[in-house]
Amino acid sequence: MAGTRITFALDRWLVDQARRRDIDIPSAAGAGVRAAIRDALVESDRTAYERMPEEPDAFWTGAQVWG
Repeated sequence: MAGTRITFALDRWLVDQARRRDIDIPSAAGAGVRAAIRDALVESDRTAYERMPEEPDAFWTGAQVWG
């Protein structure tokens, strides 16, 4: 997958701790961003559902029979 180069600042302590533990900082940063996006999507879905909850209808009753 093609990446986009970005620059960000970390506390020196975090950098030192990561290096001592052989943590790949760009990979760890990517994992953190992926987790933050997942959490934001979950919250967005929950908010949308609370605003407009799904209700059973004739289509879904028939669709469940297909399963």
